[in-house]
Amino acid sequence: MHLRQFQAQRMQAPRDFQAIENQPVCVEIGAGKGKHAVLFSQQQPQSMLYAIERTREKFEAMQKQHQLSDVKNLFPIHADALPWITHALYPAQVEQFFILYPNPEPHNPAQRWLNMPFFEFILSRLQFEGQITLASNIPEYIEEAEQQLKEIWKLPYEKQVIAPDSARTHFEVKYLERGELCQQLIIRKPADYTTRFDDFMPLLGQSHAG
Repeated sequence: MHLRQFQAQRMQAPRDFQAIENQPVCVEIGAGKGKHAVLFSQQQPQSMLYAIERTREKFEAMQKQHQLSDVKNLFPIHADALPWITHALYPAQVEQFFILYPNPEPHNPAQRWLNMPFFEFILSRLQFEGQITLASNIPEYIEEAEQQLKEIWKLPYEKQVIAPDSARTHFEVKYLERGELCQQLIIRKPADYTTRFDDFMPLLGQSHAG
């Protein structure tokens, strides 16, 4: 499987886009109602977490959780991940990405994260020795991701079974209560890893023609 190159320069800015400073951050993609985002921010007060959710209903639920928790290092973002990441994040800025229980896209394999050209751009935003946590309750999703890590992305990773008492997201609680096997891949970016986007600066709200 050969992936075409992600067309970063064609990404339109998210509505009401606001740039962020070029300092180390963590990013959660598809943060849902914010359960993990709030927990992580409480447990890691020194880390800044940008939690992206495109569905309005879930985003508003996350906002509410954020207000109730009063954590100062969590920044909920209502946007689609691709344009926000392309416009906001600098090369090698991100300490950790979290992609917890993404839509498995059963009928559209090209939309699974590690099958997307955009994954190369995600890797360019990750610090050296930074990590991506990808969790799923679908064994085939994890198996396919492992295959892509070996064959396309050439990245080291650790596969873990998620403990039955883990409760990072609402989905995780539900799946584990059903007795489903939940697994995660902890993907690492080695110090000598390169992508075609290592020098690509964020678009910062500018829309480029062509």
